[in-house]
Amino acid sequence: MPLGFRDAFPILQVADVPRSLVFYRDLLGFAVMYVFPADGEPQFVSLAIDGGKLALGATEEPVQSASTALWLYADDVDAAVAHLREAGVRVVAEPADQPWGERVTSVADPDGYTVHIGAPVT
Repeated sequence: MPLGFRDAFPILQVADVPRSLVFYRDLLGFAVMYVFPADGEPQFVSLAIDGGKLALGATEEPVQSASTALWLYADDVDAAVAHLREAGVRVVAEPADQPWGERVTSVADPDGYTVHIGAPVT
């Protein structure tokens, strides 16, 4: 039996927490759950969306985004990517139906992390 481990969530190391917060909170709809420090420019922010959790942590080291990707489900992949493109987000892969029955697009967050957005093909 595990030793009481619980509540895991990924922390993305980002160069600019406020810039990344605009992407995740304002464009993708994550809710802010915790900010540190409480005053001044945030260095750590925890976020939640529909049961999923994510945190953003400031780093001065080079960001290693190639090894990490996020997946989000959306009601309408084409509308989601149009919204993000209009906001200046770089589209990595245009929406396309996949053989496993989902429509998927991919975008890059401000630090280059890939965010896949999918929905069941109807």
